Amino acid sequence: MHTRILLAEEVHMVRGALTALLEREADLLVVASVSSVNDIVPTALQTRPDVAVLDIDGSGPDVLTAVAELHQELPGCRTLILSSCGRPNLLRRALAAHARGFLLKDDPPDRLAEAVRTLAAGQNLFDPVLLMEAWNSQESPLSARETEVLRQAARGADVAEIAESLCLSEGTVRNYLTSVVSKLGARNRIDAVRIAYDECWLP
Repeated sequence: MHTRILLAEEVHMVRGALTALLEREADLLVVASVSSVNDIVPTALQTRPDVAVLDIDGSGPDVLTAVAELHQELPGCRTLILSSCGRPNLLRRALAAHARGFLLKDDPPDRLAEAVRTLAAGQNLFDPVLLMEAWNSQESPLSARETEVLRQAARGADVAEIAESLCLSEGTVRNYLTSVVSKLGARNRIDAVRIAYDECWLP
């Protein structure tokens, strides 16, 4: 009997490589693969996977929202997060969203199949050292709105573009950015982005 897998990865070539890696295992079957975060939950409801393997890099907060929704809508599907960031704050947020496993991308390739089998068997998969660090780590001091403003700034959007995207005035966006810099003890906006990325508050 196959373990049914949903794979979410925004980069087409990487998605294909992960699918091939999983499907070379006789007991694993990728029943769906998606590139958009918005497709994760609807596709899972259609295909009913046992395990969802979700790459969090590039769209972290949106993926974690999908993890929480998936847990609510399809609790029988267990979620494995893939990330290049092994920071405790990111793991803390993944745990809060009801992820059941967390695997770093620099782990050996055969670890992915092992991790899927572990979750399918009803067990969780977290590095114990990272898990302990997560329990002791500091939560982000930024509000959800401040995080989103900084996230857009990190992607190169200027104040006017951020204001239009979030339906805010340009003055309000500047106030948010000033608050972010102050809360993070940063020298400027660029330094704030660096700090937020280093702490995985801005995946």
